[in-house]
Amino acid sequence: MVKPALCFLDIIARVRGRFDCPIAAYNVSGEYMMLNSAAQAGLLDKDTAMIEVLHSIKRAGADIIITYFARQAAKLLACHCEHLTGFSGGMQKKRVSV
Repeated sequence: MVKPALCFLDIIARVRGRFDCPIAAYNVSGEYMMLNSAAQAGLLDKDTAMIEVLHSIKRAGADIIITYFARQAAKLLACHCEHLTGFSGGMQKKRVSV
């Protein structure tokens, strides 16, 4: 496990290149609060920044991301995926008119 994740994206990438095992990254509480504080101050959009942070950790090579954003990210991604794919409710298919 690499902790804190954002400060060590380069380490995540190096570990990914050297070892053939699952890599976990912990997006620690300080990183979570930093993003929330900036959003509350009106400096950035919280959802956009959250997805960008999580995507950067994944792009660095993490297989598992432990984060305080887990529930919020899951809801946002589920809603976004449903909108893009036309799928809803797990395996049920939803027709979308184009």
